[in-house]
Amino acid sequence: MIDIDSPLGRAWRRFRRDRLGLAALLLLGLVCSAGTITIWIGPADPHARVTRETPRAPTWDRWMGTDLLGRDVAARVLAGGRISLLVGLVATAVALLIGVTVGATAGYAGGRVDGVLMRGVDILYGMPYLLFVLVLMAFTPRTGMKAYVNLFLALGAVQWLTMARIVRSQVLVLKQQEFVLAARALGVSPFRIVFRHLLPNCTGAIVVCATITIPQVMLEEAFLSFLGLGVPPPAASWGTLVNEGWQVAELYPWMFLGPAGVMTATLLSLNVAGDALRDALDPKRS
Repeated sequence: MIDIDSPLGRAWRRFRRDRLGLAALLLLGLVCSAGTITIWIGPADPHARVTRETPRAPTWDRWMGTDLLGRDVAARVLAGGRISLLVGLVATAVALLIGVTVGATAGYAGGRVDGVLMRGVDILYGMPYLLFVLVLMAFTPRTGMKAYVNLFLALGAVQWLTMARIVRSQVLVLKQQEFVLAARALGVSPFRIVFRHLLPNCTGAIVVCATITIPQVMLEEAFLSFLGLGVPPPAASWGTLVNEGWQVAELYPWMFLGPAGVMTATLLSLNVAGDALRDALDPKRS
């Protein structure tokens, strides 16, 4: 149970008052639940041909129609959602791991260590990171589990820069507080100070940054899939489905509108929920 008088409890009360953010969170929960439940009780096998008529316009039993190979578009959208969300979550976790480590180290160590790490971040900021991802994906294996691992690492490795700067700025402020000075006076190790005292006080900023990073990663994965460099076939993400539908959108618009609509609604919900969470975690708000 959450203590209503704790900072987390007050943040939850502020979040509940934001009806738009709550609706966005509800929609995200619905999308995640639908994608998970349909693993066992899905409308159809996303890879199986369900009708001889190809493609078939939406009907009551196939409410997103079928694609050029007779596969249920709704089933493929749900299966693609699982992959897109997984890519977003795992790549964001990779970005958090790198960004939090670099930012906390630079902020707490200061001096030459801070200068070297932050100049490295500045240099990477000036590079066309999406081009780096394209090159990396073009020259790495495109089959099996290695393709997924490379995709996670490639997307996560270019999303940690903002996180590192945010964490560094938070640590620079917090390390001057009395509780950190007291821990130093007691001989607590720098590692313990950073991970026991500093990072827990950066949780709000880290969570908000993560909610913003997830849709960014999903958009980048969709762009890679649109170019044919995303998840390996026969699996399909939302980006893959949008790419397939876009090529025949004039003749069979449902193949494009279904995946594009669900993807747009999910990304919009992630951004709205992230904004609401940022406002809720702001201690200056009543």
